[in-house]
Amino acid sequence: MNTLFSSRYILALLALPFSFTIAGIAWADAESSATKIARAESAAPASISAEATIVDVDGTVLREGSNGWTCLPGVPLIPGDDHPMCNDAVWSAWLAATAAGEEFSTDTVGYSYMLQGDAMVHNHDPSATEPDDSGHWVQEGPHLMLLMPTNVSLVGMNDDPNVPGPYVMWGGTPMRHIMVPVGPRDN
Repeated sequence: MNTLFSSRYILALLALPFSFTIAGIAWADAESSATKIARAESAAPASISAEATIVDVDGTVLREGSNGWTCLPGVPLIPGDDHPMCNDAVWSAWLAATAAGEEFSTDTVGYSYMLQGDAMVHNHDPSATEPDDSGHWVQEGPHLMLLMPTNVSLVGMNDDPNVPGPYVMWGGTPMRHIMVPVGPRDN
């Protein structure tokens, strides 16, 4: 599955919330497109993000690109998260499948940049929502994420985010990927 930017991806993103509530009042996302584009571009080196398509977390295309990369001003799988990411076609397909609750497989490596860091997540359980003292929660700083071909085993690779170097996130699930820290951690 190596689609550049499928309509399924856009539909999955449209299903995600793009407003929030404070004291019972619903607020639409009031950020300007220029602000969102600048944040999205900050997720990857300029050599990638300057010519990438920029898509808001609600699926709105903010800027058409020409290099096959898609950058977002936040992580669409985590409502309200404003950590930007830039994805190649494989990672975009993974994101769409994950958002839709569908299976994903690939025969090529996928790449995603998150040079502004990430939200606090459980390294082994993607459905966990309440941080605890298990030592498995991590808020990674600048990093690159790698999707490996589905037939490549990650068994035996480090899955502890507290050990320096790359590690496997969500290794026991179909959402498995390799985290490659490239700067200091946020927490």
